[in-house]
Amino acid sequence: MATKAEVWRSDEQRTRDKAHAPRAVPESSAPSATAAIPSSPRRVLLLCGIASSLLYVTMNVFVPMRWGGYNSASQTVSELSAVGAPTRPLWVVLALAYTVLVAAFGLGVWASARRSPALRVVGASMIATAVIGLAWPPMHQREALAAAGGTLTDTLHLVWSAMWGLLALLAMGFGATALGRRFRLFTAITVLILVGFGTLTGLDGPRIAANLPTPWVGVWERVNIGAYMLWIAVLAAALLRAPPDPSQHGART
Repeated sequence: MATKAEVWRSDEQRTRDKAHAPRAVPESSAPSATAAIPSSPRRVLLLCGIASSLLYVTMNVFVPMRWGGYNSASQTVSELSAVGAPTRPLWVVLALAYTVLVAAFGLGVWASARRSPALRVVGASMIATAVIGLAWPPMHQREALAAAGGTLTDTLHLVWSAMWGLLALLAMGFGATALGRRFRLFTAITVLILVGFGTLTGLDGPRIAANLPTPWVGVWERVNIGAYMLWIAVLAAALLRAPPDPSQHGART
């Protein structure tokens, strides 16, 4: 039979064991292994998509004002950054800011993907368009093209344009499958606009190279630009309105 001293020592040992025992972490406060970028930074990244569209539209309104002989209706956007164009330095600086915003938006889309592989493709495509935008070869002005023909940089300018177009269509196609029916319809209409007015713009390509009149090429191209910029803004708004990730909600409760 245990003595009082032994009982006292046993109780004292149990008290010390409880004091030094590791405390259990509540399940709700444990970090999630699948947690994505927290909500606030993700929202900032998605807002960069809307900001990029606003910036690019603003560039197309105000930069032409710095070139007295430029006509937005009859000249393409690429001519604003052509070799020797007076607006090229300003355009390059603003285009760099636009590219950074697009890359940030791509990261925001990727962070919003959760379990959606389609949205990951959209985000990756956005980032890819930003990467090629960092080294976009400029075209020469019409007079130079007509006098001496195109050079390697003019050919690469067309190649870059084609790559950008394919990436944009890839993003739109996968984006349409990732969101709801109304967004799919909106995307389908946008793609039809891009294909239709893109074809009209392309038909004027030989006339640009020959320095011939192209009274509507700037209009066709800017319709395309406006449609795509609107699609980006609507995509960003749709992702901003999406419900929060349940895994992150659980991690904060």
